[in-house]
Amino acid sequence: MSAIPILEARKAQIHQKGAEPFDITCGKHSLAGSVSQRACVFCGSRVVLYPIADALHLIHGPIGCAAYTWDIRGALSSGPQLHRLSFSTDLREKDVIFGGEKKLAAALDELIDAYRPKAAFVYSTCIVGIIGDDVAAVCRKLAQDKGIPVLPVHSEGFKGTKKDGYKAACDALFRLVGTGSTEGISPLSINILGEFNIGGEAWMIRKYYEEMGIQVVSIMTGDGRVDDVARSHGASLNVVQCSGALTFMADMMKETYGIPYIRASYFGIDDMAKALYDVAAHFSTQPTVMETTRRIVRREVSAIMPELYRLKGDLSGKRAAIYVGGAFKAFSLIKALRYLGMAVVLVGSQTGSKADYATLQEMCNAGTVILDDANPLELSKYIIEKRADLFIGGVKERPIAFKMGIGFCDHNHERKIPLAGFEGMLHFAREVHASVTSPVWQFAPARKLAGHREEEFRA
Repeated sequence: MSAIPILEARKAQIHQKGAEPFDITCGKHSLAGSVSQRACVFCGSRVVLYPIADALHLIHGPIGCAAYTWDIRGALSSGPQLHRLSFSTDLREKDVIFGGEKKLAAALDELIDAYRPKAAFVYSTCIVGIIGDDVAAVCRKLAQDKGIPVLPVHSEGFKGTKKDGYKAACDALFRLVGTGSTEGISPLSINILGEFNIGGEAWMIRKYYEEMGIQVVSIMTGDGRVDDVARSHGASLNVVQCSGALTFMADMMKETYGIPYIRASYFGIDDMAKALYDVAAHFSTQPTVMETTRRIVRREVSAIMPELYRLKGDLSGKRAAIYVGGAFKAFSLIKALRYLGMAVVLVGSQTGSKADYATLQEMCNAGTVILDDANPLELSKYIIEKRADLFIGGVKERPIAFKMGIGFCDHNHERKIPLAGFEGMLHFAREVHASVTSPVWQFAPARKLAGHREEEFRA
């Protein structure tokens, strides 16, 4: 730790287990000059709402904001593909001076007529917050004229952190809830919150629950549909995976409609099984649900374990670094890597809470570095110091891994292979194995340099 220079104002957001009493700062704005890996408020709202496939998504701002977030989730749809089109009002200097409300109204009028969406989301960017366009008023007028929900997303990028973008998205999405009919919804029913169907995971998870005898009313927001969200208040339980993104929605639905919720993770054997068992336990008045769930888990685990054991033979003792958006995902990754015999030497997130980091600290080995809102320099230096063999992160972390000469596993928005569910655990293990054991890394200069500079990690 001492050999790595860090900005003085960043020290409170970095902790090494065992070096000092645990006390980490989080939830604060990114430090100016630290080139944070964290995204802005606007980006946070986009990653939540983007997968709603039959809605129009219009960005009110400069064209660069639309380019930055185009196809950002890479979410798959079983039907409409409207969400994959990127629309922007393309605000320019004249619009900044004289206002962009007329341009927004004209864009909405044209796009709604052309694409006939079920609803429209309008995202406010930084410049809109500065010039003061009344986006909500424009949306109300267009909703009245066109007869569909036109929902403002108050996501000006400078307003806070990425997590504030999640809240802005949930505020907009919640306006759809309760507007549809609940006819035909079973007492054994759930909404899945925080699953974004990056590689088809939502379809796999829905299949598990339906085999258990549970009706899935809506998925928010992977392969999402406006009509499903509108009737989601008829479900008996909300199951929240991405705790940072959709807990706001679960809290609002609990307060307004009395729907309880549980937290779940669909990544890794233990957490996937627990997600199914917890739902079965909630519907304990139907004992056949739990019986069926046990049968599903036994079948799925027995199918993947032989290959996992084989891959573990090559991976035991290898070291991994993790940097993801939400800390809840990191919990599951640590457990999954242990199944493969790997140790986690660095773990961090963009939006973790103090409680999340306390849990990470308990899960990690002595010497593990825990980071909040890291920057590329910190990540690079700690990867070298801790002699990581693998970096698990997103698109912004990939170049860091390759520059440091180590393997990389994409566990974020851009991947096309499902990593959730029991089958997904096998996909993950194969990807980790192929990356870590590749002979190319022996030629990386950074790896050769690391040998005499780093202390052995205490596994």
